[in-house]
Amino acid sequence: MHQLIDKKKYLILYFLFFVALSTTTNKNLYKDEKLFQIENINISGIPLENIDGIYDGLYASIEKNIFFLKKEKIKKSISKFNIIEKYTVKKIYPGELNINIEPTKIIAKISNKENIFVGANGKLISNHDFKKKLPFVFGQFDSNKFLDLKIQLERSEFNFENFDSLFYYPSGRWDVLTTENVLIKLPSKKLYESLNLAKKILNNSDFKKNKFIDLRIENQMIVK
Repeated sequence: MHQLIDKKKYLILYFLFFVALSTTTNKNLYKDEKLFQIENINISGIPLENIDGIYDGLYASIEKNIFFLKKEKIKKSISKFNIIEKYTVKKIYPGELNINIEPTKIIAKISNKENIFVGANGKLISNHDFKKKLPFVFGQFDSNKFLDLKIQLERSEFNFENFDSLFYYPSGRWDVLTTENVLIKLPSKKLYESLNLAKKILNNSDFKKNKFIDLRIENQMIVK
């Protein structure tokens, strides 16, 4: 019995010594910058001319040792580029990063600024080569309000291709002009319900000649 207890004590001491030794060895190993230094960053999924400077930003901001790489610093560096919708990062040991970037879709154009567009992520994007016809956004641009309108439009019977212009007012309300030249005045709340109601009106043969729908007041509709 005494020998069994001594044997257990020996095994416990051996185990603790092994853990301490392994921890010390691993710490020294991870701190070896030459062995685990990030030397290559590979970016795919988007033309690099659209994200000029991303390499310099990443190399300057992230940790040099791949084991101590922090997601927050990568996010901070990448989020500076409005064209980016989302991304994935994969570590390739001992010292390589593979970053795949998904660009956002350009869905609207700012009316009073040349070559400034709005992405599906709600961010403003400068692009000198984009030629596709898009809805114009008028008024002081508010990213959160725009994203809220986008979400409600996507839920409703409409889509962005149905509109020629979007007018934002300081009161937090939108007017939308369809490609059929029908102006719809929306309330500041219950956008989804109002958009669907407007769509029903447009689909009703009795209102085919009307070019004005006012839904700003709850439980009240004005059609001209």
